[in-house]
Amino acid sequence: MTLLKRGLSRRRVLQTGLAGIIGTGVAPMIFTKGAWAQEFCNNPTGDTVTFGLNLPLTGAYAEEGADEQKAYELAIKHLNGEGDGGLLNVLQPSALKGNGILGKKVAFVSSDSQTKSDVARAGATRMIERDGAIMITGGSSSGEAIAVQGLCQEMGVIFMAGLTHSNDTTGKDKKRYGFRHFFNAYQSGIGLAPVLGQEYGMDRRAYHLTADYTWGWTQEESIKNATEAMGWNTVAAVRTPLGSTDYSQYLTPILNSGADVLILNHYGLDMVNSLTQAVQFGMRDRQANGKDFQIVTPLISELMAKGAGESVKGIFGTSNWHWNLQDAGTIAFTKSFGAAYGSPPSQAAHTAYVQALLYADAVERAGTFYPPEVIKALEGHEFDGMGNGATLYRAEDHQCIKNVLVVRGNESPTSEFDVLNVVQEVPRETVAYDPAIFGGELGPSEPVPMC
Repeated sequence: MTLLKRGLSRRRVLQTGLAGIIGTGVAPMIFTKGAWAQEFCNNPTGDTVTFGLNLPLTGAYAEEGADEQKAYELAIKHLNGEGDGGLLNVLQPSALKGNGILGKKVAFVSSDSQTKSDVARAGATRMIERDGAIMITGGSSSGEAIAVQGLCQEMGVIFMAGLTHSNDTTGKDKKRYGFRHFFNAYQSGIGLAPVLGQEYGMDRRAYHLTADYTWGWTQEESIKNATEAMGWNTVAAVRTPLGSTDYSQYLTPILNSGADVLILNHYGLDMVNSLTQAVQFGMRDRQANGKDFQIVTPLISELMAKGAGESVKGIFGTSNWHWNLQDAGTIAFTKSFGAAYGSPPSQAAHTAYVQALLYADAVERAGTFYPPEVIKALEGHEFDGMGNGATLYRAEDHQCIKNVLVVRGNESPTSEFDVLNVVQEVPRETVAYDPAIFGGELGPSEPVPMC
């Protein structure tokens, strides 16, 4: 009976075999120069190549995950030469030909991460070991992204992160095999604080409710630092469990806290619930310290704004992208997505779509699926035409540096989709920063372990 028939993974089989070879003192061929290019995890030998889509289709961020799924499927169609081509027509520079990747048609498998880090990691493992995924992408929680990124580093498979906003993703937990197109919490603070100061004044007392995991922690820290630097005081910061539905126990203490601003470091359905309930508590109709009480949601999406309905009107936040921008990339993507699904795309959908194309383009430019060469093609890559202006995939931390949007809930929407207005497009130079401030090490790209 072979080791594989006993149910061991290919990675374990390789490790077992290598142990025997190394024990003999004979160097295996896969360690010789140039041979690694032929021996890496899920090297595609047939006429297709498989993407692994790791998506929160249930849980607090399920709506974001569903929109990501739509976008990935649209990107794969465009990569394979189907439909109108979408952003393939406007990406600059571009090596994409609309005939798959290096002539191989793109297929996909998917897994529901349930908005849980351990489930996300298990799903990614299955897609790599069982389904032969050459690249893993997706996620709408930074906890998921960090867990899966670490796994991909171990297995030698590139991870193109979906929606992840924690500073840690490309900070202390960054990995050589992980890349992020989404902006981060630090950039939200830099972009949003000046607008809040201008609108609400420099003498404010803020109370934070924060999702109790890596994204919430770094979002709270970033917005606190940015607002305190301009004169605001932080009254309290209270952690709330991911997936909460009733926030009354957290909202009641705010009424007598002396705060005049509530900052909701929540996302997805959590933000919809906490914002709606805060408005029901009358917080937008009260005064404190002689000022009108205000609510701020530092990170907000179109899907969340739509879900919050009337409660989101006038609320400030930041976004990675918005479907109503007028650049060529945004127009092309919104047209393609709208034709396919009957609604404008969210920022989660945009990020998912762009990440799929950027991976494919890097493979084409590298001329190989061999991950270390694809990594080299992505590191330091400058591109445009994807809807965020000129963008840099920074080599030092694999963080995209691009414009950040400050948005506000539309007071007079003209349709169910017209829920956010772009207040300011903050230039990428303003939100750039020294990657050393967050620490972390990317780690090696070679040798590549077998999965």
